[in-house]
Amino acid sequence: MSPVLSGRTLAVAATATALLATALCVPTALAAPQPPATPRAAAEAAAAKAAAGTPAAAAGTTDKVLVIGIDGAVLDRIKAANAPYLNGLMAQGLTARSTLYASPMAATSSGPGWSTIATGVWPDKHGVKDNSFTGKNYGTYPDFLTRIENAKPALNTYAAADWEPLTSTDQNGPVFSPKVDKRLSLKGDRDGYGSEDPKIAAAAAAELQNQNPDAAFVYLGEIDHAGHSSGAASQEYLSAIGRVDALVGKLLTAVQNRPTYAQENWKVLVTTDHGHTDAGGHGGSTLQERGTFVIAKGAGIPAGSVRSDVKLVDVAATALAQVGVSTAGTDGTALNAPDDDAFDTLRPALQSRVDETGIPAATKGFTHTPPAGWAVDNSKMGTGGVTEWAGWAFATDEFWSQSQRDQWRELNVRSRDVFAVADSDEWDDKSHTGTFDSTLVTPKWSVTGGTTRTLAFQTHYRHEAGQTAQVLVSYDGGAATVVKNYTADAVAKAESLTLQVPAGATDVQVRFRYSGTNNWYWTVDNVTLG
Repeated sequence: MSPVLSGRTLAVAATATALLATALCVPTALAAPQPPATPRAAAEAAAAKAAAGTPAAAAGTTDKVLVIGIDGAVLDRIKAANAPYLNGLMAQGLTARSTLYASPMAATSSGPGWSTIATGVWPDKHGVKDNSFTGKNYGTYPDFLTRIENAKPALNTYAAADWEPLTSTDQNGPVFSPKVDKRLSLKGDRDGYGSEDPKIAAAAAAELQNQNPDAAFVYLGEIDHAGHSSGAASQEYLSAIGRVDALVGKLLTAVQNRPTYAQENWKVLVTTDHGHTDAGGHGGSTLQERGTFVIAKGAGIPAGSVRSDVKLVDVAATALAQVGVSTAGTDGTALNAPDDDAFDTLRPALQSRVDETGIPAATKGFTHTPPAGWAVDNSKMGTGGVTEWAGWAFATDEFWSQSQRDQWRELNVRSRDVFAVADSDEWDDKSHTGTFDSTLVTPKWSVTGGTTRTLAFQTHYRHEAGQTAQVLVSYDGGAATVVKNYTADAVAKAESLTLQVPAGATDVQVRFRYSGTNNWYWTVDNVTLG
């Protein structure tokens, strides 16, 4: 599979997927009461039973996690395929679409994708930008199994993969370090994923059922190979999903058949490293190539739930949290600890394009209406321009990044779901008078005079001479003071500003003022006062 190494990014995602499926297991009550009438119905009934196991709410005494990574898998094609185990997991657990970065942060290929899944940090930290693994920084940001070994060496860890650099030194690996208790590495690139995936699944199933892994990662690569050879829109791609789904079923059944399963609390995650175009291929910046997902099942995850705020870095964070290891130092958030960002409440109100004809008409992804308590001051804004970006707007990555690809909008990886964006570059693409000058205003937050507070937010800013991007604060309705002035790019940055609250002050209000003409833009998300 060497000619298509870019497809291997999905290996990490496949590992996460396996962990999720094993953990959840669909309740036996879901099995059909009558014998299925067709082979597909029979397979779906068996998958439901395997996915069910014991009810997710049952309290286990030992927490365990399985991550299954399926390389190059497209979520919509899984839903269309004869894939009863994966579709059963979605019905009984969580389905969360997500998107990746693009160049220059990293290519949408397997090296960066699996590194992101395994380490729980984005490529600007783990250093892997393509399948050469040049610049890897696993010493600072190790894989989640190694982090478990470092924190709790008594726990048993396991990794199995047939894309060589995941678990061996081949091709400048490994992603999963020698500290992992047991690693199995086969050569899918050399010997073929159609023959090697079943071997990986059989060995991993034996380990899961008969040994005592606390945290495991299993990778399966055939789907990506089918994407490269036949395209994601092909029947062969659907058939490959069906074959890999059967292997996922073996992993889920192995977990369920553990002698101590009734005393255990499993969480199973299934994920992928990148997407595929209809014609086949990835590495670029289209949404097809950037598309990923996380499927998860386990205690506390509602059946049939759908979320829009989950990222690939959350796979490692969820695995770590499941076995009681700190997620500090990762970019991820455990699935059971989502944030309460005010911007995300706007998703039901998002609308489709007005002037941005390059964005698909069916994509609902922007609004100018701020969340409760927030405001947008456009008193200094010019008139006209592109409607979607006339002043601060609230948008999703799927919407905003398609307004103009390959201008670093895809690099806004630390924003989640809905975020605030001021984009003078796109606004300028339609005739207007005046310049772009808009201010986003927070609610008034209570403070105590003489104390120190921390203003935190995620931001993505691209700078050019003539722009202004300022953070201002005012106390008790007084004059606003600049506490941050951006004069250079701040790419996908987690910002933290210390505020010295004046004596006697009782409230604070924050303003984000952006002005400019053509280039560029500023995004803000998850604003908190700690």
